[in-house]
Amino acid sequence: MEVARSESGVRSEKIAAPVAKVIARTKRLQVWFIRVCSSILLWTCLVQLLTVGELWHPSFMANTTVSLVKPPHHPLPLLPLRNYSSNGYLKVSCNGGLNQMRSAICDMVAVARLLNLTLVVPELDKTSFWADNSTFEEIFDVKHFIDSLRDEVRIVRRLPKRFNSKYGYRVFEMPPVSWSQEKYYLHQILPLFSKRKVLHFNKTDARLANNGISIDLQKVRCRVNFQALKFTPEIESLGYKLVRILKERGPFVALHLRYEMDMLAFSGCTHGCTKEEAMELKHLRYAYPWWRDKEIVSEERRSQGLCPLTPEETALILLALGFDKDTQIYIAAGEIYGSERRLAVLRAAYPRIVRKEMLLDPGELQQFQNHSSQMAALDFMVSIASDTFIPTYDGNMAKVVEGHRRYRGFKKTILLDRKRLVELLDLHQNGTLPWNELAAAVRSAHEKRMGQPTRRRVIADKPKEEDYFYANPQECLCEGANCDDLLGPGNSSSIR
Repeated sequence: MEVARSESGVRSEKIAAPVAKVIARTKRLQVWFIRVCSSILLWTCLVQLLTVGELWHPSFMANTTVSLVKPPHHPLPLLPLRNYSSNGYLKVSCNGGLNQMRSAICDMVAVARLLNLTLVVPELDKTSFWADNSTFEEIFDVKHFIDSLRDEVRIVRRLPKRFNSKYGYRVFEMPPVSWSQEKYYLHQILPLFSKRKVLHFNKTDARLANNGISIDLQKVRCRVNFQALKFTPEIESLGYKLVRILKERGPFVALHLRYEMDMLAFSGCTHGCTKEEAMELKHLRYAYPWWRDKEIVSEERRSQGLCPLTPEETALILLALGFDKDTQIYIAAGEIYGSERRLAVLRAAYPRIVRKEMLLDPGELQQFQNHSSQMAALDFMVSIASDTFIPTYDGNMAKVVEGHRRYRGFKKTILLDRKRLVELLDLHQNGTLPWNELAAAVRSAHEKRMGQPTRRRVIADKPKEEDYFYANPQECLCEGANCDDLLGPGNSSSIR
């Protein structure tokens, strides 16, 4: 009996040993499985939190380095539709260059949101100086535009057929009043939809005020500007490639050298031009009836700081600011008036000047040729990603890029005081101001003009003279009480 029990015990031990091993292995697998699942869950939650944070207020990530390559595409889940009864359709035709139209699109989305309208995908200007026939879909990702705003406003690609002129429907056209407050749209525009189902705004530049707008609507403008208006995959891919090439060569300055034919003709600025060139610019100014000022005294404009700096003046200012000869400079602009002849001094001072045409193969740019807005989109991307951005004139691109760089962590943007610079340059040129004094004065004048946090300057009844909303969208740069600390007086940054 004892022998039988002993044999039975041995058999049990022999069976139990592998079973125990299997159980132990199973437990290890269970622990491993739980750990893997937990890790996946945690990473999923983290990605969702970052996504939501970036969608609503991405500036908490603003101090991170701008990506040098195109980020991987991870489609976000669709936001829930905002449920509202639409008061009608708003059709808009944007006028001006790429960045003037960009700001206008942001304004029109905000207006549609305010009035509970259905917005038709905006039409872009095809009749301006640049004669670019690009459509919205050829510059911006229209699907992303519609989907990313679906919780704010309903956007459709085109009007329903019943509102087509082929069916005898006449759409009422009008330009809204410039720099208008919300009450104008609520009291003057909204009642029009009681009689008409469609309204067409045939001009959209600066039709919403910089200030006095509710903070919720200001944030809608920011959301469109920083999140919804994404360039097409073709533009973004090439833009990221440009940034990567430049970054691989080292830090770089994006110089928005606005010494282009259209700007000189429009502003009447001919300093440094020949008599023949000045006459050519004047003839061009008269060729465009919507350019109001015709007879312009160039030197008066220049002394008031209303002219873009010339390439020669720009070279001196960069040297005075302390940029050495080895600085890599990307010219974010179209064709410089006078071409290489006018760039000679600047190129001699800074041999590492590059343009997109120098960094990319001709075939890569071919699809964008004769489409100035698409080419400007590439310069826009490079300017935002640059280590330093310097515009020589405060036009629409300069202002919109400035706002983006503030939004991305107050990246260094040198806002040139052209009126002061012209005074200093003229004193230096006539021999009364030595170089070392010029350099010291230039640096001193720009200590607080480096894109650091500051409150938007408000000038009652003079919206053109006050700070532009899109250059400093302060409502979207901070939250609550933190704004007082961030935007308070005394903020300064040194020139390095």
